[in-house]
Amino acid sequence: MTTKERIAEEALNLFSVKGFRGTSVKNIADAVGIKDSSLYKHYKSKKEIFDGIVLEMRKRMENMSQYIGLPDDSDIQASARMYGELTLENLLELSRKIFLFYLTDDFISKFWRVATMEQYQNEEIYDIFRHIFMEESITYQTLVFREMIRNGIFIEVNPEVIAINFYTPIFFLLSKYNGRAEGKAEGLEILENQIKEFYRIYRKKNV
Repeated sequence: MTTKERIAEEALNLFSVKGFRGTSVKNIADAVGIKDSSLYKHYKSKKEIFDGIVLEMRKRMENMSQYIGLPDDSDIQASARMYGELTLENLLELSRKIFLFYLTDDFISKFWRVATMEQYQNEEIYDIFRHIFMEESITYQTLVFREMIRNGIFIEVNPEVIAINFYTPIFFLLSKYNGRAEGKAEGLEILENQIKEFYRIYRKKNV
């Protein structure tokens, strides 16, 4: 691991415990074991460190998508075809993999905690979290579900409503069990029940 990577890692560790405002550049440098002046060779400011953390998180999310074989987000038709071909068991398995990634990836889990802590203190940080984990997700799923309705896979319902009904329980479970390894089995059980009910309600019976 490079010094720059260690700085980002230690900064995230501190942010997730002390908050962004409560963590100083000196705190980060001390945690890495370098001088403040050495840290500034890699990052111009604490905000730039945070921006680097966001980029790393997006990279991890993209790598996860590629690893489990999710289609490119930009190809809505391909996404709709893939999800339309999934059986209930396939959908459950895929949902479990995605859920466990977000729940157990230490980097993303800590970022989630930072955003939760900062939602009433740092609007800019919370806006980044909201954009990535709420707005982008709902927008993408709305487009995919709209295409699945056109393809005759889902019943005729407002696709944004379907997206919200699909994603909101998952977001709730990730928020509830973040940092609670002992709650993983319970979270998975609730997730599976939710997916089964979603499939029953929105999937056309003759497909």
